[in-house]
Amino acid sequence: MTHRPPRPFRVLASALAAGALLTTAACADGDDSGPERADTTEISSSPLAQASPAALTQAGARAALVTEADLEDDWTQVKNAATWRDSLLVGQVDVADFLTGKADAADCQKLLDRLYDDELLGKPSGASALTGFKEGESRLLYQVAAYDKAALDTSFAWLKSLPVKCDQFTVKDSSGGQRTVQVVGATLPKEGDARQGLQVTVRGTSGGEPTTLTLDVAALRVGTDAITFTNGGLDGADDDTTEQAAKLGTARLEDVQAGRTPSADPSEID
Repeated sequence: MTHRPPRPFRVLASALAAGALLTTAACADGDDSGPERADTTEISSSPLAQASPAALTQAGARAALVTEADLEDDWTQVKNAATWRDSLLVGQVDVADFLTGKADAADCQKLLDRLYDDELLGKPSGASALTGFKEGESRLLYQVAAYDKAALDTSFAWLKSLPVKCDQFTVKDSSGGQRTVQVVGATLPKEGDARQGLQVTVRGTSGGEPTTLTLDVAALRVGTDAITFTNGGLDGADDDTTEQAAKLGTARLEDVQAGRTPSADPSEID
C-alpha cells in the first residue's frame, strides 16, 4: 500500500485558432461505438463555450454548489463532507493484472487515489468549494472548482481512457486482502462543454462480510471551471440522482459565470 500525504485543502486564443478548434470538433463528431454505458467527451459550440466568463471566485464556487432542493428523494446535507474517506478505495493495484504493465496500472492507481483524495481532476488552480449529502448508506460528494485549461483537458482525456485501461483489476490492501475493481463508462446529460461519466465498483470484504461499493463518478466542464461528484455507496448508486446533479449543477455554474444568482427553485430550470 502506498502512503499518500493528506489532501490540502484564461490568455484568449485568436479568432483563427478558435475557429480551427471548432472545425476540428465538428469533423470529429461521428458515430461512436463502445461499451453499453460508454460516453465520450464532447465539445460544445454553444455561445457559452466561446465566451470568456470572469474568473470563478470562492463565493461563486459556493453559490454554484447543488442544494437539497436540487436533489430528489431524501438527501440531507452534511457538514463533514470534506473529511469523508472510503477505505475500500485504499490499496495497491496489482500490476500483474495488466497486459501493458505499469503504465495502465499507474492510471488505475491514480483513479483510486484521486477518488480517495477528492481530486478527480487534479488540484484546482483557483477557487473551489465542496459539499456533501447523505441518504441511507449512500453519499453524494459534490465539488465546483477552477482549473488550468491545459491540465483540465489532460484530465478529461485521462478519464475517457479509463473504461478500457481499467476495465477490471485487483487491489491489495495492507493486510494482504484483495478487492476486485471494475470501471465502465457511464452516460451523463449533454450539459456543459465536455463531460465524462464512470461507474466504479469495488468488491471485497468488510468485517469479514462480502461488501460492494458502487460509485457513479461524474465530471463536467464549463469553460475552465468544472463540476465533479461521486454518488453511491454500499447500497449502490442511483442514476436519477446522478442525472439531476449533473443537469441542475451545470445550470447553477452557468448562472454564476454569467453573473446571475442561481435559482433556489429547480422547477424554474428548463
